[in-house]
Amino acid sequence: MAKFTRFEDVGAWQKARTVTKSIYLLTMKGLFTRDFGLVDQIRRASVSIMANIAEGFGRRSDKEFANFLNIAHGSAAEVQSHLYVAIDLGYINQEEFNQTYALLSETSKMTMNLATYLRQ
Repeated sequence: MAKFTRFEDVGAWQKARTVTKSIYLLTMKGLFTRDFGLVDQIRRASVSIMANIAEGFGRRSDKEFANFLNIAHGSAAEVQSHLYVAIDLGYINQEEFNQTYALLSETSKMTMNLATYLRQ
């Protein structure tokens, strides 16, 4: 596995950045914009994914980095859960749900694979 010199080099962080942009764009459309509580919660959770990856990287310890990757993994699951609320209320359509959910799944897998590697 490549050695990272900056958190921006971490593929999971790059994917999390894409997720966050996607979440922000989804929450700026239609009725979604009026649900201030859900908008705030889903945005914060998506930002938390990338922030925890960056913070873990900054700790300069593989064990701590792996722990923060676990937290990022949990935040990704939180965003996925919020997507169910969004689709159930008609804020997003099935295609938007599927694409965003899959992107989050990929991000989660990347974070867990990296955490497993760091623990070895």
